[in-house]
Amino acid sequence: MSVSLETRALSVRFGGHVAVDAVSCAFHTGTLTTIVGPNGAGKTTYFNLISGQLRASEGKVLLHGEDLSGLAAAPRTRRGLGRAFQLTNLFPELSVEENVRLAVQAHSGMGLNLWSVWSSHTALLRRALEILEAVALAGKRRLLARELAHGDQRKLEVALLMALEPDVFMFDEPTAGMSADEVPVILDLIRRLKARADKTILLVEHKMDVVRELSDRVVVLHNGRLVADGAPAAVMASDTVREAYLGAAAGGSRA
Repeated sequence: MSVSLETRALSVRFGGHVAVDAVSCAFHTGTLTTIVGPNGAGKTTYFNLISGQLRASEGKVLLHGEDLSGLAAAPRTRRGLGRAFQLTNLFPELSVEENVRLAVQAHSGMGLNLWSVWSSHTALLRRALEILEAVALAGKRRLLARELAHGDQRKLEVALLMALEPDVFMFDEPTAGMSADEVPVILDLIRRLKARADKTILLVEHKMDVVRELSDRVVVLHNGRLVADGAPAAVMASDTVREAYLGAAAGGSRA
């Protein structure tokens, strides 16, 4: 399997606090890696560094060997690095359908032209509807994006990400805030993306049943450092991981 995404000694400091501490990790095409750790471990901050929401103090982010470290979030997305929340409510005053149409249009190379005559782009319209059906939003396609309930907004995030067809999918707790009947829709979408075997998937998730079911590999962060990396069963059974979680529970979580 080829390496699609890599971080090399990636670090960020906020004043005297090191939030992510020299994390080096390579992610392979066709695999799903879940990043876990206690609250305050640096998981979301690590995602922010990869996606370009934060600028690293040190280290590099490479996609297919290209150094993205100097790029902001938008150009990283154009290179093929996709993170769901970056795309939430692309246009909150437009309908759900129009949001997905514009994302499909952008991926097609036509740009975000609001005045494009959609009726002349049958294939793009069909693709937008397919994505809406896949995330169970076809019935709400006429609603404005801002009118969606939280769970449906998370589905829209995934729909927009799917429309852009990135090489790397990054999901930060994709089922957070969803009702029990909504969760299977998102998990099934992630399973289908994984089954394609041509994408790299990174997942931050707290639900251990989801971690065990979906993951090919688990990476554990604690106090901003990578402390474990391997097969789910082995990693979750390790003394290092147990100590990280139990220690955090005993000492209280960090912001």
